[in-house]
Amino acid sequence: MISSSVNSEANACRIAAVESCFGSSGQPLAVSGRVLVGEGVLTKMCRKKPKPRQFFLFNDILVYGNIVINKKKYNKQHIIPLEEVKLENLADDGALKNGWFIRTPTKSFAVYAATATEKSEWMAHITKCLEDLLKKTGKKQSTEHAAVWVPDADATTCMHCRKSQFSMINRRHHCRKCGAVVCGPCSNKKFLIPSQSDKPLRVCLACYDTLSKSAATTGSDLSPVLQDKPELPDSSGEDDSEEEGDDAIKEKGTNSDGKTADLQVLSTDDKPTFYRNHSEIETHSNSNKSEEKNKNVSDNDNNSDETRNDSNANNLEVSESHSTELSSVIKSDSTSVELSSSSSVTQSVSHETTSCVSSSCEVSNDSASGGGCDAGGSYD
Repeated sequence: MISSSVNSEANACRIAAVESCFGSSGQPLAVSGRVLVGEGVLTKMCRKKPKPRQFFLFNDILVYGNIVINKKKYNKQHIIPLEEVKLENLADDGALKNGWFIRTPTKSFAVYAATATEKSEWMAHITKCLEDLLKKTGKKQSTEHAAVWVPDADATTCMHCRKSQFSMINRRHHCRKCGAVVCGPCSNKKFLIPSQSDKPLRVCLACYDTLSKSAATTGSDLSPVLQDKPELPDSSGEDDSEEEGDDAIKEKGTNSDGKTADLQVLSTDDKPTFYRNHSEIETHSNSNKSEEKNKNVSDNDNNSDETRNDSNANNLEVSESHSTELSSVIKSDSTSVELSSSSSVTQSVSHETTSCVSSSCEVSNDSASGGGCDAGGSYD
């Protein structure tokens, strides 16, 4: 019980520390039954280039954010429910090693660990937490996931028309359905994708045709949504700030020359920390339930004790009342006995007195009778 209490307090302190690092820009993370399983830095493949991001794995959510000051301050907090997560292994590609996809309905991306061991640890812990969550809560894992965006550097021409060359004037855009990098004319339509947004999103012409046919089959009345307004800077859906990412790299004392630099930053001293194994997580959860149960039992016992005390008090009062009444009865009986005894004694004394008087009278009569004869004889 002591160890579980200590673990519970340590877990609460860790979660409070994470909340403090995000500050007012983050959401509260302390929830009953929530356990911080581990934390560490992973390289996240962003739109422009890979960048280090701080990840926190809980037993029900996955949280990550930008690194402003390493282990002291983070921003751009993202919270992903674990039931929405699907992991997919990613083969090594040059400098990009030890990676895997994290797929969710709203956003999917690739992350990379510093070593193969760390990759295995992260994937194993996430998978185990997900399995335990689904088993414990009965929730169902999401089946629809957003596409992983192709990095800008991997596409020099439009992936739809294969002709348009990208430049400072001819900008890149991402299809929200397939993740391909396309030019403006090849992505001038929008389509509503409920799993990602409640507003129509930019899609390529090929995906728009596919989605429109699917909607027609299901009976939905959808018409093309064209980009009537002048093109604005494309929102990639990536909330990470390029400047913040570069600042994080500079704080670590390395350059920002691309993928290899970011991965080297991650491999220095950013090893993940896992605080407990899954048996301990279950024990912690069970101990919380046990504590609540014991508390309820204790409250019931206290109520029972109070009821017993009240009952005993009432019984004591009744007993005292009975004792008083019994004492009165005994007193009364004793008085009666005494009175009865006195009466008997009086009667006895009276009887004896009467007997004595009677005897005296008889003696007296006898004496009187006898004296007359003697006197008469003396005279003669």
